[in-house]
Amino acid sequence: MRRERDPQRSQDRQHSRQRTRLLVVDDDPDNVLTLSRMLQMCGFEVMTACEGRTALEIAAQFRPEFALLDLGLPTWDGYEVARRLRAEAGLESTTLIAVTAYGTEADRTRSREAGFAGHLVKPISPGELLALLSRSEAIDS
Repeated sequence: MRRERDPQRSQDRQHSRQRTRLLVVDDDPDNVLTLSRMLQMCGFEVMTACEGRTALEIAAQFRPEFALLDLGLPTWDGYEVARRLRAEAGLESTTLIAVTAYGTEADRTRSREAGFAGHLVKPISPGELLALLSRSEAIDS
């Protein structure tokens, strides 16, 4: 016997996601495009940047609940972008998630110590990212 989905519950979940704002920051335009489109298809509101200064300017206006940061950005690395986001009034509670090619245990420890709530190694699993976002949304609620 097949269980039918509750359309109201799905609709409520979709509306909840539409209010969730994410900032995707990566210096590879293909990564930015792929990740942002996937997140938009899941109902998130997404803005993007390819470098740190632009990310801070967008974040100041957009006020994202989540920032997905590549750690290997030019000029300001992801750690510096995270530090500056944390220092910006109104962005202190933004949940930071590292999306990076750096995958050693030392890299994970460093990102955790820098205040990142998650550390995903590229290529990332969409399911793993969505699970991390869902857990973080539940914790913040």
